[in-house]
Amino acid sequence: MLSPSHPPVPSHYLKMPHAEKGLAVGLFGGSFNPPHAGHALVAEIALRRLALDQLWWMVTPGNPLKNTRELAPLGERLQLSEQIAKNPKIKVTAFEAAHHVRYTADTLALVKARNPGVEFVWIMGADSLRDFHRWQRWREIVMTFPIAVIDRPGATLSFLSSVVAKTFDYARVDEGDAPRLARMKAPAWTFIHGPRSSLSSSAIRKLAKG
Repeated sequence: MLSPSHPPVPSHYLKMPHAEKGLAVGLFGGSFNPPHAGHALVAEIALRRLALDQLWWMVTPGNPLKNTRELAPLGERLQLSEQIAKNPKIKVTAFEAAHHVRYTADTLALVKARNPGVEFVWIMGADSLRDFHRWQRWREIVMTFPIAVIDRPGATLSFLSSVVAKTFDYARVDEGDAPRLARMKAPAWTFIHGPRSSLSSSAIRKLAKG
């Protein structure tokens, strides 16, 4: 729920983006606290390598696994995301706040129910795989939509030892088939190599503090 102490978020951000049936759409969620060029790079790689028609840049109200004391207001993170995400195929949104969903599994279930016929793929940085098995109902997430794991510094090899990679090894798709991933039935996931950015939101927050 949005805090009354913060300015209201513009209503268009609280509506789920529109996608026609048959389109391939990437779902890229995060707290983006703050968003940075590394996030934009992941989004651009996903758009290109997955042959996506749209990418929903989903700014979450909060993250159950992260400390919220340093979390900037949602409206501020949305505004900064708009400045970072320049590609017209990227739709910055905060619809999760309007629906009061807290967990990714609930978000994906909502998206699936509201958009029959749209081909979705969940996008995540490889650095997120380490703790992915701690996410609420993480197996359900894997079974809802195909997943594209985008390379991140320091995670190129470590992702192989993650619980999710080992558990769903049988569902791994060759990177060369990434353009077809959104059309595949879950569980299906691939690891996408490419340019990497060493930027991190936590490091940026530390620099801002001086």
